[in-house]
Amino acid sequence: MSKLHRAALLLAVIIFAISAFAADEPKGNLVTAAWLEKNLKNPKVLILDASSPQQYAAGHIPGALNSSPFAYGAHELPLAEMERRFQALGVSPGKRIVIYDEGGSNVATRLFWDLHYHGFPAKDLLILDGGLHKWKSSNLPVTKDPTPAPAVGTFRVVKPRESERVRLPEVLNVSGDPENHALVDALDPNWYYGAFSPFERAGHIPNGILLPGGDFYNADKTFKSPAEIKKMLDYMGIKPEQQVSTYCGGGIAATVPYFAMKFLLGYPNVRLYKESELGWLKDERRLPYWTYESPYLLRDAGWLMGWSNRMLRMYAQVNVSVIDIRPADAYAQGHLPFALNVPAETFKATFSEPAKLAALLGPAGVDRELEAVIVSGAGVTKEAALAYLTLERLGQKKISIFSDSLDASAKRGLAPTKDATVVAPKKAPNDLAIPPTTYVPAPRDGVVVTDPKSTQGVYPKVFIASGATLPGSKPEGTVVHVPYTELLNADGSPKAAKDIWAALSKAGVPRYAELVTFSDDPGEAAVNYYILKLMGFPDVKVWVR
Repeated sequence: MSKLHRAALLLAVIIFAISAFAADEPKGNLVTAAWLEKNLKNPKVLILDASSPQQYAAGHIPGALNSSPFAYGAHELPLAEMERRFQALGVSPGKRIVIYDEGGSNVATRLFWDLHYHGFPAKDLLILDGGLHKWKSSNLPVTKDPTPAPAVGTFRVVKPRESERVRLPEVLNVSGDPENHALVDALDPNWYYGAFSPFERAGHIPNGILLPGGDFYNADKTFKSPAEIKKMLDYMGIKPEQQVSTYCGGGIAATVPYFAMKFLLGYPNVRLYKESELGWLKDERRLPYWTYESPYLLRDAGWLMGWSNRMLRMYAQVNVSVIDIRPADAYAQGHLPFALNVPAETFKATFSEPAKLAALLGPAGVDRELEAVIVSGAGVTKEAALAYLTLERLGQKKISIFSDSLDASAKRGLAPTKDATVVAPKKAPNDLAIPPTTYVPAPRDGVVVTDPKSTQGVYPKVFIASGATLPGSKPEGTVVHVPYTELLNADGSPKAAKDIWAALSKAGVPRYAELVTFSDDPGEAAVNYYILKLMGFPDVKVWVR
């Protein structure tokens, strides 16, 4: 063989070896059980088991050291203490750190965040996809023998990456600006809706988007694919260009969506609210805390009282149109101050003719740019829900339903009046008359459908039969039965969020679906539509047959 041929052969072997090594390299920040098995004895690989000491003692990957974030949890340790802990684990620059937990959990991602926040390079931080569960299911070795303490590492905590973290003052802004921010709640629905309450109050931070950490995992405890995670985020309305802040109860579960969005999808602006609900609730200002996802769709006398103040209406801009949908004779016997009378029959008669309804609303004083508060006198009735649905279809800027009866309203200080609400052009700046408007519809597509096959959501379609009994003719596909009356109290107010969630869950309503409510009575379907919006389901429609 000539020297030229030998050189070419050597070059081919080198290229093959480099290619094989590159092909075996982790892609991104996840590694497989097969990769870790090949690198168990690699001196450049440090394996950290993030589970509890009890779980670690019951069985762990050979060579793994135990480091549970629960040892410090939500507590803020001095930087020098965090450096000492990391060095005691043998953390040093140039090492590749593989972190795992039981699989499908959140402590591995929290330890990942801790190391990254304190300055360790993200490119050298890896998570074992599927954790110990995947390792065991691959028939790989597990030991109970403790790993000897390593040589003290040389990693120094010089300056934390504050860009990976958001604190309370900014979270207040995030919570109030859902257009530009996404506040992701990583806890489960029972916590979010208030059934489980470990703190002094039940619920979640206002405008938090329910996206439990468990939703990011497959059945085998591995992470879902980037495409599937992106699908979840699209469904929830979370956009890459938004500033995303994740939170939970104490800053551990929230690291799952943080890791998935930032390191699996590459969303550029993702941060962790480490203090989470513990920090929010201990604030001395007693910050608001919600159980419904969209409680502003429900108004009461306490809220409406301010907009009924004569002085305010004389000298300030009023941002509500109060629409009393009772019959004219009932309205004449007493109504909330400054309420406009648009009877439910008007909404019903024009339901299929939005333009005709718009032509009636403007002269009646209803302003499309304001919040329309629908008053039925009995809370969320079929008539109120149908009016809500119709206005949403028309493109009303904001819509809510008044939950109190007129008697209850009077007891709370908002007494009905027989004084006529004057709808006329203002003659002076402080005139109490409500000016007529030109109601220009801005129709919203997909709110009401006449052909359920005409729409296709991000997830498969699920029909919700909303009447007392299942209709004789049912659509093709998945149908669940949720009588609208099961979601309301006797006084017409919606049941507590935790009870609504329990009813929906028991009936088999999935969190990820294109939900279509239907009934022989459109008002019944409209009630369930409204309740689902109150609970924060992002893709809901009404099928009018």
